[in-house]
Amino acid sequence: MIRVVLVDDQALMRAGFRALLDAEDGIEVVGEAADGERGVALVRECVPDVALIDVQMPVMTGIEATRRIVADPRLGGVRVVILTNYGHDEYVFDALRAGASGFLLKDTEPADLLQGIEIVARGEALLSPSVTRRLIGEFVSRPPDRATAPGLETLTRREREVTALAARGLTNEEIAEHMVISPFTAKTHVSRAMTKLGARDRAQLVVFAYESGLVAARNATP
Repeated sequence: MIRVVLVDDQALMRAGFRALLDAEDGIEVVGEAADGERGVALVRECVPDVALIDVQMPVMTGIEATRRIVADPRLGGVRVVILTNYGHDEYVFDALRAGASGFLLKDTEPADLLQGIEIVARGEALLSPSVTRRLIGEFVSRPPDRATAPGLETLTRREREVTALAARGLTNEEIAEHMVISPFTAKTHVSRAMTKLGARDRAQLVVFAYESGLVAARNATP
């Protein structure tokens, strides 16, 4: 059973999400909150698997709520998915850096919402194509800043390579095919890289890869 907390200041939006999720076998909504501050308190109380959090709310924004949830060691198993009205939302980049595991547009199809929750609950990143393009665009417009991405020196050559490939959105199977290794070995390299970098999921690997200069989107060379 995947336990979910809903945090959105629009009561109608919460009601719609709740109706959809409660009708799905294997997903349970364990609480709702109307602002970021109450949302953080609710997550600490319920410790859900996934927290769906609106990016713009009164009292405390979804970004700050995400930052506080991720910083709490007791909530290490909670995955935050940011809800946004627009794929080009200016807060997408900051929310990823705060520790969000992914994003969902509020007008996403019901089946995509359900699949997204399952993906994030498994510990994987959820980045829609439009959001990924936006994210990469942000990194391309900025020079690499290794000072904000320590840990590159701890990675082996193989781990750097899989991190770069994962940052471009390749799955473990695609990484394995590219590197001519088994999917299990690819998964092991990705997991070790995440552990060394303190990354919660693959979304954080994307942030690290671009901030460290490991991936240069301009020429697409790892």
